[in-house]
Amino acid sequence: MDAVPGPPPLTTERLRLRPLGPADLDPLFEIYSDPETMRYWSSPPYEDRAQAEEMLARIERNFASGEVHVWGIERSDDGELLGTVTLMFEPGQPRAELGYMLGRPHWGRGYAAEAQRRVIDHAFGDLGLTRLEADTHPLNEASIRSLERLGFTREGTLRERWTVAGEVSDSAIFGLLAREWS
Repeated sequence: MDAVPGPPPLTTERLRLRPLGPADLDPLFEIYSDPETMRYWSSPPYEDRAQAEEMLARIERNFASGEVHVWGIERSDDGELLGTVTLMFEPGQPRAELGYMLGRPHWGRGYAAEAQRRVIDHAFGDLGLTRLEADTHPLNEASIRSLERLGFTREGTLRERWTVAGEVSDSAIFGLLAREWS
């Protein structure tokens, strides 16, 4: 599979985090077109495969500019693409926003936390960042629990931050400092 330029591959006990490529278009479309998976996302579900193609092109552009690192979350034993994990950098600052998306069939198995832990290690270790932030919908209880288990602290709420498909929603903002990560 030809990958688009991206961050270095990272591994965990069960996962391989790797750059995405054209062979990932169908699984990406499947993940990002699922209304339940996208319920708390900042954009509506994808409606056609061309949106997944644009996503890959955007990932490549943003990596080239140094703005974003996106890894595909691949299960090591069978190579299935489970989702994505992302660092979005703040230019000129030693911080980034951590994000992830996991396909619904893979929820509740610890894959998201495992991928996030590895990316947090990379961010604070290899990249020398001092702060990570995360933004989630205040009603997304599973993501909030996941962030809190990782050591993130809820720092506030940004009111009426997103409008998706006509629905206005707030953002719960979480932060984690390098000195808090063990």
